[in-house]
Amino acid sequence: MPKKPLEGLRVADFSWYGAGPIAGNTLSQFGAEVIRVESETRPDGLRRVHPFAMNPDGTFKTGYNVSGYFNNFNTGKLSIQLNLNVPKGQEVAYRLIEKCDVFLTNFTPRVIDKWNLRYEQISAVNPRIIAAYAPMQGLTGPHRDFLGFGAVLTPVTGISHMSGFPHRPPIGVGTNYPDYVINPGHTVTAILAALRYRNRTGKGQLIELPQIESVVNALGTAVVEYLVNGDNPGRMGNRSLNASPHGAFRCADDPESVGSVDRWVVIACRDDREWAAAAAALGHPEAAADPRFATFEARKANEDELEALIGSWVRDRKAEDVAAALQAAGVPAGVVQNAQDLLERDEHMRARGYYQYVEHPEAGREAHDGPAFRLSATPGSVPGPAPLLGEHTMEVCERIIGLSMDEVADLLAEGVLV
Repeated sequence: MPKKPLEGLRVADFSWYGAGPIAGNTLSQFGAEVIRVESETRPDGLRRVHPFAMNPDGTFKTGYNVSGYFNNFNTGKLSIQLNLNVPKGQEVAYRLIEKCDVFLTNFTPRVIDKWNLRYEQISAVNPRIIAAYAPMQGLTGPHRDFLGFGAVLTPVTGISHMSGFPHRPPIGVGTNYPDYVINPGHTVTAILAALRYRNRTGKGQLIELPQIESVVNALGTAVVEYLVNGDNPGRMGNRSLNASPHGAFRCADDPESVGSVDRWVVIACRDDREWAAAAAALGHPEAAADPRFATFEARKANEDELEALIGSWVRDRKAEDVAAALQAAGVPAGVVQNAQDLLERDEHMRARGYYQYVEHPEAGREAHDGPAFRLSATPGSVPGPAPLLGEHTMEVCERIIGLSMDEVADLLAEGVLV
């Protein structure tokens, strides 16, 4: 097994929910020792939400350690319970930070102030620390203490305004999208950049990553359009300014699809050549020469008719067959896949072995997301199961912080390690 690129790096992970822990998860997958600082007084909310592991009798398991949501994003980490609301808990936190390379949090500045974990405080303990703060709206500004999650960021960053159909209210994107990709991706990139700077200079630094500023990067050309043309791009459903047809078309039902039998294929034709290829692949080459659809401008002018026509072509066909025929013809197309498809039925995902299985002591065998990228010489991997709440409190206190058994016993008795 080759050495992972971040082996030797130690991370004090004071984050919770999605954006922070997912950034820590990437660091863990590539070799970092990541220590989740938690408290049973107010556990990470993801430990308390579905999906939960199931018992053999079909009932759900209960407790803080069986959430697939939490377990997927905290693989291979250590967990210490620590009460940061008391001075002795904060003293232990400083001693931990002193032994770490990276400090990570996504709590609001109000909470950081309360716990005395501001950069000037922790850098006084460890000047080499790379401290990544990722609150929703930043460390300063009138909204610095606003609360929210990905479902709040999606509308306040403008994504919801452009999601949905013109005659319907704005909608979400079906998941807390910013939490999983944009924020943690930027956080990891910033940490790696700060590590490179420290390797050259010996100096740590503060990373401020306001999630709102990270996520507005996903708006595409919306802000530019407003700046240049005065247009405020709105909801277009599945349509595009740059492609026609561009939509999702219902195909034959699949009775083996769990939860919902409806199946859909998406098709996008960016020019006349792709449209002609699509029409031929779907058995109707004459449609390419139809004056209503022969040019991009004609197709946009007759888009309702165009979509109805394509819908009639594919409604009795398997979505997978339609997508395969279009891809073979050089037309961008794909099946609207669900979780069952991704985990069990997508031959490409299965062949590449993206999902990795680990045995968790309470949840049992679980599928986890694998690393989002592959390094040829130093690949990452799922390092092990997520920690039980407080599973490594003793180990972290003794091996990493350097506390004696008597000191640990006193802190337990005083309610500091809870």
